Amino acid sequence: MRAIFPLKLSRLFRPRDSRFWLMVVLNLLSAVLAWVLRTYPLVPLAAALVAVFALGNALLGMRIAFDLLRDESTGEARPARHDHDHDPS
Repeated sequence: MRAIFPLKLSRLFRPRDSRFWLMVVLNLLSAVLAWVLRTYPLVPLAAALVAVFALGNALLGMRIAFDLLRDESTGEARPARHDHDHDPS
């Protein structure tokens, strides 16, 4: 298991990493959903559903942020590995 500390905040900003942009989108969507909950009078079932999505987005965004903080790579997007790309000989 990887140690949580030391975390470097400079690892969080990685505009070339797709995880960074996914984190940004999830956290923005979470904020929009929270705004909807506070602004509009929703029926209890709809309010509960929006709240669950807002919390889920926030938790997933935080998970990605911690993953980025712990990652020691340079921040470049990681290439996808395909098994058929490698010659078995």
